[in-house]
Amino acid sequence: MTTDYDSPRKTDPDEVAEDSLDELKAGKDQSRSAVVDVEEADTAESFELPGADLSGEEFTVRVIPKRADEFTCTSCFLVHHRSRLADTADGQMICLDCAG
Repeated sequence: MTTDYDSPRKTDPDEVAEDSLDELKAGKDQSRSAVVDVEEADTAESFELPGADLSGEEFTVRVIPKRADEFTCTSCFLVHHRSRLADTADGQMICLDCAG
């Protein structure tokens, strides 16, 4: 038997249970629990706080020099390809994202 999902649904009024607002709120409160799921691996040491002291850390990043066909946007200071250069009247090099 095929089902036409575009046709309006027919519901039997006897099958539809109308819960009152108080019953819905009571069910919502019962579904909440005061227990928080915390894994044993989640300890205070695993969280990184903003402004944490990272002076002992060493980061290695490969810096690639700017190529001849690239420019640095004077607004966002990102390096873009020349095809991303917007036409500006004052002669500043601004990318299409900042000009738009």
